Amino acid sequence: MKRFSTFNRNQQVGIIFLIVIIFILQIMCFVIDFSEDKIDVQQEQLTELNKELDSLRKIALQPKKDTIYPFNPNFITDYKGFTLGMKPEEIDRLLAFRKQNKFVNSAKEFQEVTKISDSLLLKISPYFKFPDWVNKSKSVEKKSVKQEIVRQKVNIKKDVNLASKEDFMKIYGIGDVLSDRILKYRKKLQGFSEIMQVSEVYGLDTEVFNRVAEQFEVKTLPNIQKKNLNELNMYELAKIPYIKFDEAKKIVALRLELVKIKNFDELLKINEFNQEKIRKIQMYLYID
Repeated sequence: MKRFSTFNRNQQVGIIFLIVIIFILQIMCFVIDFSEDKIDVQQEQLTELNKELDSLRKIALQPKKDTIYPFNPNFITDYKGFTLGMKPEEIDRLLAFRKQNKFVNSAKEFQEVTKISDSLLLKISPYFKFPDWVNKSKSVEKKSVKQEIVRQKVNIKKDVNLASKEDFMKIYGIGDVLSDRILKYRKKLQGFSEIMQVSEVYGLDTEVFNRVAEQFEVKTLPNIQKKNLNELNMYELAKIPYIKFDEAKKIVALRLELVKIKNFDELLKINEFNQEKIRKIQMYLYID
């Protein structure tokens, strides 16, 4: 202590400060791990961090892709057209068209007005958004086109009264025999007055008749000379389509009973007659 007291106050403070530093350094040697493994691990982490930073830097330097959102092409501005890749003259054509208070209602119409290239149209047209009424109008237009096609197909049907044997044989399910039967029945009826009469041909099933109805129709009505029901005898009546000989006898008997048949409804007194049968014989008979 005597030696320490020989130093002045400043020297004493310096010595104490030095001793404290030495003490702290000794503690650090025990507490902090200065091994090379620890340094290597920290260095490895630093390297990985640098790699991630480099990747982020590259992504940031890449050119940004323009995102196109759905839009109505009728309201394209100069700036919007420029961002879409349109040329100034193409934009001007659209603006001039719009000044006439006109609207484009489809991608095709947009190209016709602006004269843009097919490649640009292909790129931007998927983002065109038209009002609902335009879409409904297109739907109605498509429906009208389909109806017109159906109408044209209907008009293509052949006249069943002018069809030949070969024409009928083109229908799946009609061969040599059936085609002959159709022609004979047509002759017996003096021509078909309605397409449903074809279904009365013996051996012609419903499915085959439906095919006939798809391909044929009555375009020219047959020229049938109607006869007076009250003037025909039973043999003449039996020759009328839809009237059998036994039915002809009953008609004559009814006529004798009534003296004269005044209207077709009186035929309903005969069991074999109904409204449909009467409708058919009216194609060949009249009452006077």
